Amino acid sequence: MNTLRGMTHTQRALLLEAIIWLALARVALVLLPFRVVAAHLGQVCPPAVAAERLDKSGDDPRETAVATAVGWAVRLMAAKAPFRAVCLQQGVAAKMMLRRRGIQSALHFGVARKAGGLDAHAWLDTAGAKVTGYPIGTGFTELACWC
Repeated sequence: MNTLRGMTHTQRALLLEAIIWLALARVALVLLPFRVVAAHLGQVCPPAVAAERLDKSGDDPRETAVATAVGWAVRLMAAKAPFRAVCLQQGVAAKMMLRRRGIQSALHFGVARKAGGLDAHAWLDTAGAKVTGYPIGTGFTELACWC
């Protein structure tokens, strides 16, 4: 499935949606104050509350399959995008795509100490899937979560 020709119509549509959301996330994160972007990500909540909300939303196999497909599309298009689409842009794009489908997700933001400073990372998950930003490197401390 390395070419568009070998993909289904649904997969191609998902890739198109992913590149659009990645571009929107990139523009928003470059041009707007983060507090404005964060206001659209959902409610800020402690990681334990996010885990509880995701557990309550269930582990529906259909939603897990959709979240997995969204993660695949976002990661693939981020790698091929003509602009920088790092973990935060990927998480925002995937969160918006899942929200459109009525699937609850949690976007996490953390930092880890590294030589000469800090390393930041964002990851997105649902009740049944690790969507973007996985695996998480060692030593990350979660600073914020939007659910």
